[in-house]
Amino acid sequence: MAAVDLTTHPGHLARRLQQAHYLLWNAMVSEETTSPQFAVLNALVAEPGLDQRGVGERVGLDRSTIAEVISRLSRRGLIDKVRDPQDGRRSLLRLTAEGHRAHRKLTVRTARMNQVFLAPLTGEERAVFLDLLQRVADAAEHLRNPESVPVTPG
Repeated sequence: MAAVDLTTHPGHLARRLQQAHYLLWNAMVSEETTSPQFAVLNALVAEPGLDQRGVGERVGLDRSTIAEVISRLSRRGLIDKVRDPQDGRRSLLRLTAEGHRAHRKLTVRTARMNQVFLAPLTGEERAVFLDLLQRVADAAEHLRNPESVPVTPG
């Protein structure tokens, strides 16, 4: 059997993109704050007072991952948890002053990193590329539920 051309496999290409993004992130943005952690900070800038579940939904992280990210950001003093006055079982999340400072700094750095990451593309190609990635990512959201994954007989 002949080798498969992996340049036609989206998963292979996505992994390569993720590796490049990870390397650029560590070199240009932060070795301390991860991309998912930045996404959480960003979500709380956009919507202060979300609970952990709401933040996870906004940034596309599962329950166990968002719990760990929130815990790390909290330990670093970047977010505060406060009891929801309407529901004492729920904690609401807000950025601390340090969290706001970190978000501002990381926002500038991520903009620079994205310029480098997307440099091989023209402005029009960047728009198309990001649109296509968004469409595939949105369509893939249902794949988080294993029962919704189509099974092909084989």
